[in-house]
Amino acid sequence: MKLISLFTLSALFIGNLLANDSIDSKVLDFEKNRFSKNKRVEIKDISINLKKQMPQEGWFGYIIDLNVDFAGKAVKAKDVVFSNGELIAPELFDIKTGLALKDLMTPKLTNEYYKDKNLIAGNANAKDKIVVFSDPLCPFCMDYVPDVINYVKKHDKSIALYYYHFPLLRIHPASNDLTKLMALAKTKDIEDIELKVYNIDWDKYFNSRETDSQKILKAFNSEFKTNFSLEDLNKKEITKEVAEDIRMGEEVLVQGTPTIFINGEQDKSKLKYEKLGK
Repeated sequence: MKLISLFTLSALFIGNLLANDSIDSKVLDFEKNRFSKNKRVEIKDISINLKKQMPQEGWFGYIIDLNVDFAGKAVKAKDVVFSNGELIAPELFDIKTGLALKDLMTPKLTNEYYKDKNLIAGNANAKDKIVVFSDPLCPFCMDYVPDVINYVKKHDKSIALYYYHFPLLRIHPASNDLTKLMALAKTKDIEDIELKVYNIDWDKYFNSRETDSQKILKAFNSEFKTNFSLEDLNKKEITKEVAEDIRMGEEVLVQGTPTIFINGEQDKSKLKYEKLGK
């Protein structure tokens, strides 16, 4: 009887694995067919970045990585879909709570996100690590980020805080230059540049939709007694650094600011940091 039971359990386990593999294949095939319908898109590679079982029985969430040639340009993109093997959907909502299941599809940060150059406060060897993606002209960020920085400074032995530029250029075009100036200031060893920038009232110089680089540059130089030029502002290494921060955010599906991760997990409440270091 025991042998039969073990055999039955093994058969069921293998059957479940094959069923899950079948769903994976169906999802990938669906995505290939969907994107291939656009004649300007040529799929170079498609793979599953993350698969997560949903609370609803039989449903799985997928983050799909796509490398495509779009109108002759190499593009990397991500897509989130849900499937039970029979149906596929770009979004699901819990009918009882109204919560979007897409909110559950957040990748966990790897050690790649704990780079020395992004450490702005605390101890790199601390057990608790915070990563924040932010736009210095985002109204919520202006209040929130200084609070996080000051909190970590008070618990600087037990917490590490890493900062990533994530300018929201569609709504705050001026952030493009301001974030580059922040990166430039770091190369000149201006201490606490993030905290200082967030505490300045930039509205007295320009609004968040400003696109005149000279105007933004003049304001920054005035506040920090620097002498940066447009040539400095547009240095390739500075532009590349900000672009890399944005890419790192997009890799973990950051879409708005501030987005905060506590020990690798995204914190939707944005308040869990207050429990660290105690």
